Amino acid sequence: MGSIGIVCFAASYAAALFLELGRVWFRRGAGRWGLLFFAAFGLAAHTGYLGYRAATVSGSPLSSEMDWYLLAAWVLVGGYLVLGLFYPRTPFGLVLLPLALGLIGAAVWWANPEPYAQAPASRVWGAIHAGAILAATVAVLVGFTAGVIYLVQASRLKQRRGPIGGLWWPSLEWLGRMNSRALGVAVAALIVGLFAGVILNLINYQRHVPPLPWSDPLVLSTLAMFWWLLVALVLAVWYRPADEVRKVAFITIISFVFLLVALAAMLFMDTSHGKMRNP
Repeated sequence: MGSIGIVCFAASYAAALFLELGRVWFRRGAGRWGLLFFAAFGLAAHTGYLGYRAATVSGSPLSSEMDWYLLAAWVLVGGYLVLGLFYPRTPFGLVLLPLALGLIGAAVWWANPEPYAQAPASRVWGAIHAGAILAATVAVLVGFTAGVIYLVQASRLKQRRGPIGGLWWPSLEWLGRMNSRALGVAVAALIVGLFAGVILNLINYQRHVPPLPWSDPLVLSTLAMFWWLLVALVLAVWYRPADEVRKVAFITIISFVFLLVALAAMLFMDTSHGKMRNP
């Protein structure tokens, strides 16, 4: 899994970049699914290699300079796949894939593969975990705000009412896009936050500190919110019902309810999250 794994996903990204260049130069749309396949295959191999590094390294998992470069490349390719699915006519790979390959090259040839000490690594991953969860919370609140304004505006347009006090109200299309993008940001931030939480648990395990159990109320409520937001994002992008207002209302209200449950778990339930656990 060492050098062979790196060559595997780097070659897949290079093949995707080659197809992306061919799509621009020769205007062949048939290569789109091929480049997405190579990028997805490379991302799967990339994920397997990172898992291998986390399981076999002697020290804090995924905390060396090499790991950070590889993680940055992994995030770039994941973003490229998402953008490629939602915006198939825009060649994001011409920029994102060379950047990812550059990061992989820096990780292999120049970065230090030795992991950081456990205490600094724990602080860094803890900051990433907390920041990502905070970003997801804010994104859900922004989506809720856009959803509420969407419902008010839809009701006013249906009743053919004019502006309130001369204020500008955004269009339903703009509010719908804002709602969907907020859901996308929330899902991406939760993926980062959950991943950082898993790394923190591995570091605590190596320090002989009891890891946070998966049955913790805050962990369960956060996982439930993540899966709902993922489903809501799919519904917001691909599901086009006859009554768009009901869809927006349903997604907005349920997403906000899941956020309230997660916040209530942190404030009122017996959770070990964020508390000191002795070795």
